[in-house]
Amino acid sequence: MKKIAVYTSGGDAPGMNACIRAIVRGAVFHGVEVYGIIRGYNGMIKGDIIPLNSQSVSNIIQRGGTVLKSARSKEFMTPEGRKKAYDQLKSRGIEGLVAIGGNGTFTGAEIFYNEYKIPTVGAPGTIDNDLYGTDYTIGYDTAVNTALDAIDKIRDTADSHDRVFFIEVMGRDSGYIAIQCGIAGGAESVMIPENLSPVSDVVKTLKQGFSRAKSSSIVVVAEGDEEGNAQKVAAKIKKQMDEEVDIRVTTLGHIQRGGAPTAYDRILASRLGLGALEGLLRGEKNVMAGVVNNRLVYTPFHDTITKKKPVADDLLRMVHILSV
Repeated sequence: MKKIAVYTSGGDAPGMNACIRAIVRGAVFHGVEVYGIIRGYNGMIKGDIIPLNSQSVSNIIQRGGTVLKSARSKEFMTPEGRKKAYDQLKSRGIEGLVAIGGNGTFTGAEIFYNEYKIPTVGAPGTIDNDLYGTDYTIGYDTAVNTALDAIDKIRDTADSHDRVFFIEVMGRDSGYIAIQCGIAGGAESVMIPENLSPVSDVVKTLKQGFSRAKSSSIVVVAEGDEEGNAQKVAAKIKKQMDEEVDIRVTTLGHIQRGGAPTAYDRILASRLGLGALEGLLRGEKNVMAGVVNNRLVYTPFHDTITKKKPVADDLLRMVHILSV
């Protein structure tokens, strides 16, 4: 394999630039020409493809976001769009791809291979940490620390004013950010999509706290919780509380996606980027590079896309025990 290309797709995540850097410099080390595709599958269709070298990725390891930019592409979901993308790659002699992204990115890559036989190896870039086949995804650690910093600040004002704060974190289908922030931030309750926490249970926890003269509380809510987002949950709970409770809601939103990646995310991204590249050069295809028990592993896209990565029950148990 003499020419490869790298792209980022879907939501951005801190550490994507470190991953791009590792892929590009790894390719240079192995004597392989490397290109960058701007704005993911959209750029692949439009031919927005540029040559990269070692200098192209200087001074980006510490930057959040992605220098290759990202976009979602409806056109790539059509056979016509994928044919355009293939023609653009073929005209440049590109023989393999490294995709940095999540479920949607890898779904597109697998379909693309089935139609045109261009091999792709993925690196898991998503703050949600919801991909089967890796213990941690690129951006997750930074997102947790960003959210935790906000929770710590909110707890100060909650304590000062005897308030109950409902803090919504990202996680449409995954509660990993919520559970880690809840434990590290000393939350009284955590609500996540993987485990139904009825509003009545949260009310019970809050009332038990009030009975012990606890004057303020934090409830962390993943945006995809079964009971609704933080606004909806807070409204339901307010109706069920006997005493007058001062309730506030904070939605952290996209602040969790930005910012300089932590040391852990930079190292993980570098390891996964180089692992994805070298896997591709060895003949791996339709797999995602991941780290499981601190070992580099490759998981088929099909498994990564279809299999669930559950939140450990002992983490939920820990939240309950430590809230007393």
